[in-house]
Amino acid sequence: MRFAPLERLMVETDSPYLAPVPHRGRKNEPAHVLETAKKVAELKGVALEEVAAVTTANAARLFNLTLR
Repeated sequence: MRFAPLERLMVETDSPYLAPVPHRGRKNEPAHVLETAKKVAELKGVALEEVAAVTTANAARLFNLTLR
């Protein structure tokens, strides 16, 4: 993770299993992707907002989505 460029990453959850801390032991859900993004930000040493912006752009590019 630390060596992969942020411009090549997207974030996801392993829903419905393996909920991230602090939700461990409960059913996972897509809303918990925030915890994944927080961990990416921590590992990369950047702000959560940067992770959100860059990974959103990465997903839009991969899936050919138009963002408003």
